[in-house]
Amino acid sequence: MNSTGQASTRDRSWRSRRLDPDHSLGLRLSLAAAAAVLVLVPFALLALLVLGAWPPLLRLDASVTDAFHGYAVHHPLWVRVMTVWTHAFGPGPLRVAAAVAVVWLLRRGAPRLAVWVVTTMLVGGLLGALLKLLVGRDRPDLLEPVARAAGYSFPSGHALNAALAAGVLLLLFLPFARDNRAGRIALWTAATLLTVVTGLSRIALGVHWTSDVVGGWVLGVATVAATTAAFATWRTGAGRRPARPLREGVEPELADPEDRHA
Repeated sequence: MNSTGQASTRDRSWRSRRLDPDHSLGLRLSLAAAAAVLVLVPFALLALLVLGAWPPLLRLDASVTDAFHGYAVHHPLWVRVMTVWTHAFGPGPLRVAAAVAVVWLLRRGAPRLAVWVVTTMLVGGLLGALLKLLVGRDRPDLLEPVARAAGYSFPSGHALNAALAAGVLLLLFLPFARDNRAGRIALWTAATLLTVVTGLSRIALGVHWTSDVVGGWVLGVATVAATTAAFATWRTGAGRRPARPLREGVEPELADPEDRHA
C-alpha cells in the first residue's frame, strides 16, 4: 500500500475512534469541563474584585449608576418603560416560559432535552441565590430612588435568568432555522436583546450595580455552556453525530422527529 493509501486508512481509523463513544466520551467530558472552567474564570475574577472592594471597580459602578439615575429622575417615561420590561422579563416569567418549553418538549417526545432545560434553569438559579448569600453585597443606596428591590446585589438575578432563558430558548429553536440565515439572525437578535435589555433595566432603575449585571450575564453563559457540553457528551454516547450548538442548537434532530427516533 502506498503512502497515500496508508494516510487515508489512518484518517478513517482516527475518525472512527473519534466517533466511537468508548473512545470519545472521556475526551469530550474533559473538553466540557475545560470549557466550563474557562467561562467561569471571568466570573470568579469579578467576584473576587467585588469581595475585595477594588476601588477602580467601585468607581466605575458608582459613575454608571449616577449617570443612569440622573437620567431616570428627569425622564419618568424611561422609568416606566424599564419597569414594565424588568417585570415582564423577570425571573418568574422567564421560568414560566422555560416550563412551557419543557411541556412542549415532553409532548414532542424529547424528554432528555426537557431535562436539559430544567437542569440549566435550576442549576443557574441555585448558583445565583447561593452566591448572593456568599458575597453579601448591598444594592445601590440612592437619595431619590425610582425603584426598590430586596435582597443582596451580586450577581443580578434578572441578568442571570435572562441569560439562562435566552440561551436555552435560542439553542432549542436554532434547529428550526439552521437552513435559514435570516431566521438564525432573528433568533440571535432576540436572545441578545432579551439578555442585554433585561440587565440594562436593573442598572437604569438603580437597583443593581453594573458589575452585578455583568456577573449575572457571565454566570448565565457559563451555566448554559456547561450543561450544553454535558448534553453533547450524551449525544456522543448515544451514537449521534456531534452537533454545532451555535448554528443548529443542542439537538438538530428536534426539527425532524423522524430523525430523532431513528
